[in-house]
Amino acid sequence: MSLGFKEWKLVCDALESGRQSIILRKGGIAEGRGGFQFEHDEFFLFPTYFHEQSERLRLEGEASEGAGSEDPDESKVEIRLAARIAWAANITKWESVKGLEPFHIWNEDVLEERFDYTGLLGLRMAVLRVYRLAEPWILEQRPEFGGCRSWLDLPEEGEALWKTATPVLTDDAFVELETELENWAGHQGVMIRKAA
Repeated sequence: MSLGFKEWKLVCDALESGRQSIILRKGGIAEGRGGFQFEHDEFFLFPTYFHEQSERLRLEGEASEGAGSEDPDESKVEIRLAARIAWAANITKWESVKGLEPFHIWNEDVLEERFDYTGLLGLRMAVLRVYRLAEPWILEQRPEFGGCRSWLDLPEEGEALWKTATPVLTDDAFVELETELENWAGHQGVMIRKAA
């Protein structure tokens, strides 16, 4: 099976445009006692929808004008992106999270809510190399795609789609971004785990 990682549709849009290349996540009830973990280094980005997401994000220009105005066809899912984790880290200080503001589009209150969720302070972060599929992968919506969990099993046909996917950022742009984030981690004392 191919793997899907559920993320807000507007965040997926930011990942596709190159505006964002990180994911910040906190585990919920369905993630088990240990909370969310980046268990997989390669996955498809599975967009999720809800009307309030545009109010919880820092959107710019055209992205903010049409955000949340269209009702998606809930019978289908359009997957346009895949990603590989370059490195991941656990962030345990709120000031460190605040230092990531230039690298994402979430509002501060969203991250603060996630940071303190379940009373265990911290967030999981992953730096992603994002790839655009040559053509969107359209899937019929299924009951197993629902629920409050991050990881999904997707049909095997997804594996072939990697072969024609192209990076959103050029190699040079991604190296520059990764260096900036590694410098942030070094200044914050955040230990990073490089992907295999």
